[in-house]
Amino acid sequence: MRVMGGQSSAGAPARLLPWTGAGGKPCYLVGSGTGYVARRADEVEEIQLDMAYELLGHAEGLLSGTDATAPQLHFLASRLSESLEQVQRIAESRGTRLEAALAGARPHLNSDTSP
Repeated sequence: MRVMGGQSSAGAPARLLPWTGAGGKPCYLVGSGTGYVARRADEVEEIQLDMAYELLGHAEGLLSGTDATAPQLHFLASRLSESLEQVQRIAESRGTRLEAALAGARPHLNSDTSP
């Protein structure tokens, strides 16, 4: 399920943070995106992406053989699911910010000046 953030008072989209709040609810950052929380979110995203790459390597190794046990496969599937959720959250957050940056960079056409 895709969750859309609101708008900050400055018109910038609220940033979806790479962690959740109470009850698994999404957390958002409203503001310029240059402060401590934004830097911390960048660090957490980097850690989550690094962990995802490591997990994929582990999965490749485990699945290349035929001796993986059911508990090992269950554990792997659980970790892959968690990782995919984190990577999806990062992609959504970055995509929203990219869309906003591109929209801000486009010249706004006035209907009076359009051909």
